[in-house]
Amino acid sequence: MLNRLIFSIDIPAEKPSVWKALWEDEYYRKWSAVFLEGSYMLAENWEEGGVVHFLGPDQSGIYSKIEQFIPYSIISFKHIGKVTDAKPQPIDEETKTWSGANETYKLIEGKNTVKLEVEIDVMDEHLEFMQDKFPKALELIKENSCL
Repeated sequence: MLNRLIFSIDIPAEKPSVWKALWEDEYYRKWSAVFLEGSYMLAENWEEGGVVHFLGPDQSGIYSKIEQFIPYSIISFKHIGKVTDAKPQPIDEETKTWSGANETYKLIEGKNTVKLEVEIDVMDEHLEFMQDKFPKALELIKENSCL
């Protein structure tokens, strides 16, 4: 079963700085390492309909479709399936249990701050892990936004 988690953090920076801390390769690798050391992503097109591979050091992970993309404001991913050895895999029974899960990052302008809000659908077995790790990842994003 999928559970929707929402995390947020106020960052004393401009939207472009927060966006850069989220999605530029150098910074993405830093905050995503909280979940798995050596994580990275590959995307051919940063636009709606584009496909992104979220991978670990062994070139395995998941692939997702960009559902919504407004630079410096929002990006929403729909997770589709697994990647093994850098190749998308056919959807199997296990994958069907989470395929279609969403992950959305919103940047909301405040007074002298940007609120980063993350909504993510998580399987029961990953709930505690994400509740523990995501706040740590957000702190790193905040740190990298304020450089």
